[in-house]
Amino acid sequence: MPKQRITREMVVDAAFALAREGGMERVLVKDIAARLSCSVQPIYSCFRNMEELRRAVEGRTAQFLADYLSARLAPGDLFRSTGRAYVQLARDEPELFKIFILRRREGVSSLDGLYRAEASPGVADTIAESLGLDQAAARRLHLDMLIYTVGLGTIFSVSTPGIPAEELYAQQERAYQAFLNHAREENNHES
Repeated sequence: MPKQRITREMVVDAAFALAREGGMERVLVKDIAARLSCSVQPIYSCFRNMEELRRAVEGRTAQFLADYLSARLAPGDLFRSTGRAYVQLARDEPELFKIFILRRREGVSSLDGLYRAEASPGVADTIAESLGLDQAAARRLHLDMLIYTVGLGTIFSVSTPGIPAEELYAQQERAYQAFLNHAREENNHES
């Protein structure tokens, strides 16, 4: 029987599966080789080093998250449904959530820099329009909810046996209402 050719895609698939099961610390050449039933040599042929392989796993994780989140968005309530989807992600895929959240963010030295790096372009415009806020208030509200939701998701992803999702959603909703009221107050004072 001819030997199977191990491709870069196969290595990333195996590494992603290991990361999904046990976090980035499970992404080891020997474990990838075992999953692919091969020696470590083909893995080293596909990637210059482990850092390059980990970046590929982070890229696969980012794509998985984008697909996961978009499948859970409610067109009539994008802002809230996105926040809920992040909490669901922390419940359903805790290791991928941690990989995404705990990855190094080079060049970020302020919360505004974090917002520019993480927020999708146009989101603040959509929030401003749907909630009747100016652009600055919408950005602050979005940043507040990003920070809060990441915190809730992190708590969820490391809690065992786990906090009931409905409890977290209720907490997220209370925070949303508080942040929204504050954003509206600021918006009215600036007008």
